[in-house]
Amino acid sequence: MNMSKALKTGVTAIFAALHVVLYLLPSPLWRNWAVFLEPIEGIILGPSAGFLAALIGSGLGRIIKPDPLWMFGVVAEPLGVLTAGFLAKGKWKPIVAIYTIMLGAYFIHPFGQMLPVWTILDIPIALILIYPAAKVGKFVYEKNYLHLTLASTLIFFVGTVADSLTRVFLLVPVGLYKFFPELSFEVLRDYVFVPGAALSFAEDGLAIIMSILIGVPLIIALRKVPAFEYPVT
Repeated sequence: MNMSKALKTGVTAIFAALHVVLYLLPSPLWRNWAVFLEPIEGIILGPSAGFLAALIGSGLGRIIKPDPLWMFGVVAEPLGVLTAGFLAKGKWKPIVAIYTIMLGAYFIHPFGQMLPVWTILDIPIALILIYPAAKVGKFVYEKNYLHLTLASTLIFFVGTVADSLTRVFLLVPVGLYKFFPELSFEVLRDYVFVPGAALSFAEDGLAIIMSILIGVPLIIALRKVPAFEYPVT
């Protein structure tokens, strides 16, 4: 049975609302709790509906709770969802293109050549894992628990890192750091990238834990909901 348009719209709206709520929760991390919803949005809603839910959720969240860095999340969070949605459908080429363009632009920029490489080490690792993640991504829609766990773990990691990569891309190659006069190269290096790397790596690890403890049980539970089919799009 195919899901009705009304049900698809309702599910998308629910995830957009969840995105808002998680953004509003206090977070000790570099980003916010909505980051860990992104892979689930991509897996359940698919690339297009997931992207829309994250775009609406990230935008509304920042209207309710203004953030001077709003432009980073409003762009990065939908792209993180889009990444997860494509991987769950086994599509790796668009994600490789996104990663390659953004990472290449970063290393072409003078700051990217001078900033410590280890601070973005998770990004090239995720780039390497895109193809394997896409190949096992279809397992998130199967019943084998081990296959589902493997697929969701890779999708959660690559999707979460895609969010991080987008923020780095906007900050350095796009040049949004210029809108903040206090962000000299030294400040970026010593107070943004170095301490931010530790928090980003912690978020990567937390994303993997979330995939196992929350992502997999939620995906399995949604299978039991009558008239509900995923991915929505």
